[in-house]
Amino acid sequence: MRVLALALASTAALLTSCAKPVVSTAADAPASSSAPDSAAADVSAKPAKLGDTITLKGVNPGEAATVTLVKVLNLTKGGQFDAPDAGTQFAAAQFRVKNSGSVPYSDSPSNGAKVLDASGQQFDAQIVTKIAAGPLLPASVKLAPGGQALGYIAFQVPKGTKLTGVQFSMNSGFGSTAEWKLV
Repeated sequence: MRVLALALASTAALLTSCAKPVVSTAADAPASSSAPDSAAADVSAKPAKLGDTITLKGVNPGEAATVTLVKVLNLTKGGQFDAPDAGTQFAAAQFRVKNSGSVPYSDSPSNGAKVLDASGQQFDAQIVTKIAAGPLLPASVKLAPGGQALGYIAFQVPKGTKLTGVQFSMNSGFGSTAEWKLV
């Protein structure tokens, strides 16, 4: 009984010591900035928007990725076998993911991606085989340090939805999260 109690106490301590995922809504400071640190902090304090890059940390030591929201498209057609449900349409977000960590990056990006609307609804990624906008990010992305991937993640949203934000999380949604404002 004492061994079981000790094991439970150790597990509880381990779980409570784990850091909660961080949501970052600030763009990284421009790398070529020659401004003092305080000015760079002011730049990064502004909400991230389309085209901005945000650095994320993973749940394991050495995991990091810089993620750029390149494009967001509404009314994206699906492939030959992919049609949105009645009353919905496809939207797509194009991401550039670069492994800025010291260990290999291995993730399922669509598991940690969402789009947001003005009413506060969040829409998860939709698994499709093809979209008219261009190549999809693969279901599983593996990158050596310094490697990068570029592709779209598709979402199914009600017709007429005005998207106001996009999120991308590391570690299939368990790592830190980046958020870009679209309005």
